[in-house]
Amino acid sequence: MFSPLVHAQWIPEDSRGAASDPVAVTVDPTLSERRSVSLLHPEDGPSLLSLSPARSDQLGLESGEDVEPRELRTRLEGHGITLNDPDVLFFLPLAEQAALCAEGPDPRTRELTTADAPLFEEFTRAAPEDDLDEAFVELDHWLVVGTLVEGRLASASSMYPWGETRFADLGVITLPEQRGQGLGRATVRGISAAALDRGYEPQYRCQLENTSSIALAESAGFRRLGTWEIIDAEKSRPLA
Repeated sequence: MFSPLVHAQWIPEDSRGAASDPVAVTVDPTLSERRSVSLLHPEDGPSLLSLSPARSDQLGLESGEDVEPRELRTRLEGHGITLNDPDVLFFLPLAEQAALCAEGPDPRTRELTTADAPLFEEFTRAAPEDDLDEAFVELDHWLVVGTLVEGRLASASSMYPWGETRFADLGVITLPEQRGQGLGRATVRGISAAALDRGYEPQYRCQLENTSSIALAESAGFRRLGTWEIIDAEKSRPLA
């Protein structure tokens, strides 16, 4: 359903087809300390634990090994490793990518540049503070798209390349008084099409309890890959 890029990044080939209960372990030398412990729970198949070599040594787990969920939590706790609250991870299926590129953007939706700074500043003044903090939508990001209503910005989304990958992580905000009109959907599809045109895979993440953001992702054509937990670097004991 998803592109080979998604599968290669998130579901290593040697973990596919493993038993559904134990967690499959992969050691990835490209992981930074901020992502040195990563636990993915796909919608289908086994949970996948990705570790940096240093964390692999610390936890006594090797690539290709399976570990029971309770045993894994015990090892993490014993080494002072805390995971962040889970995110839901969404990607566009290949069929949806093709449909998106063929349909063309909403006429109200366009890319934003530094020339749109006054428009964007007005938008951020009107947006709830919590939305600004959580969505992390900024005009100076790698790619920014907005949907306008009567000359004013009603919804905005920005993206930035995710590490050294070809994924583009997105955030989106729609003003409260403009919700329920499909503007967020138009914005997300617009920025996703622009990212695909640049050779990047759109990646949508949100907190598990953020039901409105989950509904927006699904309405924009994204489908769940699974839920994802990552090491909380501030709360976890550093490596010796």
